[in-house]
Amino acid sequence: MKKSTKLFATAAAAVTILLSTQANAQKLGIGANVGVPTSKHYNFAAGADVRLQFNATKQLSIPLATGYTHFFAKDAPYILGGDVPDYAYIPLKTGLKYFLDPSGSGVYAMGEVGAAFGVSKDSKTTFLYAPTIGYSWSSGLDLGLKYENAGKGDALRYLGNNSGQIALRIAYGFKL
Repeated sequence: MKKSTKLFATAAAAVTILLSTQANAQKLGIGANVGVPTSKHYNFAAGADVRLQFNATKQLSIPLATGYTHFFAKDAPYILGGDVPDYAYIPLKTGLKYFLDPSGSGVYAMGEVGAAFGVSKDSKTTFLYAPTIGYSWSSGLDLGLKYENAGKGDALRYLGNNSGQIALRIAYGFKL
């Protein structure tokens, strides 16, 4: 079995174990992300994610997220010759989400950390972090702006390339 398949299976098992314990998620969010890469080697990034949110209080929650992110390479050769390869990874991250309003909706700040499991050729697993600001409506709609950095996990890592993006996430959350 390929390394990326094993890593994805491990992440799926961790989520399954978490869901089967006594802790119950209060919200399940499904989102789409579109980003502007911070590296000059990529045109844009796109992805999708699933986020479970465990409420500690009305204002503070613990998100657990996974999904898929793809960086689309520019069609120009890079310094060593050849084409720049696309870069893709499966994020697995957790963190804290704090709502400024005591109702548990409205403006929020969130910080997430975890791992980016590289699934494209010559990519590797790296540390991932993502600070976010956003707005969540009580209807379930969620709009966030984040900076997500997957470190030097792509094939261009030896050139000092950092695979980061400034991304817009639109999602819908279902109460569980």
